Amino acid sequence: MTPDGDPGAGLGTRTEELLALLDRLDDPETVLVGHGHGIHPVLAAADRRPDRVARVVYVAAGLPSDGDPAVLLVRDETVRERLGHDTTPLPPPRGEEWALWGSLAGLSPDDLARLDRLAVPQPARTLTEPLRLGGGLDRVPAAAVMCTADGPGVDVVEMLVRTGPPRFRKLSGSGWVFWELPSGHWPMLTHPAELADILVRAAAGEGRRITLGEDRPSYEEQEFLLDTQEHPYERHGRLDVHLPDREGRRPAVLFVHGGPVDADRVATPRDTPFYRGYARYLAGLGAVGATVDHRLYALTDYARAAGDIADTVETLRSHPLVDPDRIALWMFSGGGLLAADWLAAPPPWLRCLALSYPVLGTPPGWETVERRFRPVTALAGAGALPVVLVRAGREHPAFAATVEEFLAAAGKHGMDVEIVDVPDGRHGFEALDRTDASREAVVRAVRAVLHRVGGAE
Repeated sequence: MTPDGDPGAGLGTRTEELLALLDRLDDPETVLVGHGHGIHPVLAAADRRPDRVARVVYVAAGLPSDGDPAVLLVRDETVRERLGHDTTPLPPPRGEEWALWGSLAGLSPDDLARLDRLAVPQPARTLTEPLRLGGGLDRVPAAAVMCTADGPGVDVVEMLVRTGPPRFRKLSGSGWVFWELPSGHWPMLTHPAELADILVRAAAGEGRRITLGEDRPSYEEQEFLLDTQEHPYERHGRLDVHLPDREGRRPAVLFVHGGPVDADRVATPRDTPFYRGYARYLAGLGAVGATVDHRLYALTDYARAAGDIADTVETLRSHPLVDPDRIALWMFSGGGLLAADWLAAPPPWLRCLALSYPVLGTPPGWETVERRFRPVTALAGAGALPVVLVRAGREHPAFAATVEEFLAAAGKHGMDVEIVDVPDGRHGFEALDRTDASREAVVRAVRAVLHRVGGAE
C-alpha cells in the first residue's frame, strides 16, 4: 500500500486503495496479509470482496471487530489521548520510540535506522476511523502469525476459545490456522526467512488448528464444580448479593470477573454458573457472596471497570445484612490488574484480597492497559493487607511470569501472602480440570479468605 499523500486520509482511503488493487488483479483469489494496524484495511477490503480473497493473514496483529479503530492498538496513553482530539498526521517514531507500536525484540540498530529512514507521517484518521464490517469476512478463511515476544501465543488463544467470550469461538475449527514466531513486532526484519516460509504455508491452509470436543468446558453452561444450594439473592444494579441463612450482619466477599468480556455477552458473568456458584458456596458457609458485572470490554477499559468495582463495593457495604468492616475482594484472571488500586491504598475495612490465576502485570500485547493498573508497583502501599493467591501450575507462561514478579515484590515488602497451588490446574481450572485437587483448592482458598474476614460462624 502506498503512503497516503492526503493528511486527511482515513481507514476508508486505505480500504479503497486496496480494493482498487484487488479489482485489477487477474487472479480471482488473493491472500491478503495485514501487519499490526494494517490488518484493519485488509479486513475491510476482504469483507467487501470475499469472493476474491482466498485468505487473510494476521501478522503481529490484534483481532479487531466491527466498530474498532486501530488506535486501540497504540501502546502509549499520551499518543492515544492526542489522537482523540488532534487530527494532524502523527509524526513517525525515532529509534527506541518505535516501541510505541510493538516490541523491539530482535531489532538491531541498523533495523531501527531503516525504520527511521523509511517512515513517513501517518494520517490520524487511519487510526481513529472505526473498522466497518458487513458480514462478508465470515466467508474468508484466516491465519494468524503470533509473535510471542510481542503478544500472546496460541495457548492463550486456545484458552479464550474454551473459556473466554463467545466471540472467540469462531477461532476454532477449519476456518482458522495459527503459527508462532519468537519475534517482536517486526518479524519481517528479525525473522525474514521464517516469516516468508510461514506465509507460504499459511496461504495453503497449513498451521495449527484449535478444536473443541464434545466435552468443551463452558462458563455459560457448566455447573459449578462444588455442590451448592440456592440462597435468596438480590440484584442492585451491577451487583448481585447472595444471602446466607444467618441473622445479623455478615462478612462479604465480592467476586470480580476477569476479561475483557463481550459487551453483549449472554449470560453475563454474574449469571454464569461459575460466579453464581462461588457466591452460593460462600452463602452456604454463612457469608454474603456477591458478584458484579463490570464493564471491562477492552484492554483500554480498566479505568471504567475500576469505577464500576468501587461503586459496587460501596453498594455492598451499605447493605443492611453486610458488615461494612469485613469485606474481601476476590479477582480472577484479567481482573487481577484491578487489584492495583486496592493494593496502593487499602481501606481498613478491606480484610483480604484474593486472586485466582491472575494477570498481575502487562504481558506482551497488553501495553495499552493504563499504567495505573500495575499491581507490582502498587505493592509499596499495601501495608498489612493479606493476600490469598490461587496459582495454576499449568498457567500460560506469559501470565505466570506476572505472578512470579508479583510474589518476588511481595516478599521484599514482607507481605502476608498465602499461596494455594493447583499443580496440575490450568487457567480457569474450575471449568477445565474438574478434579478432586481442583475442588480441594477452591475449598482451601475459600477457607483462607473467610478466616481473614473474621470468619462466617
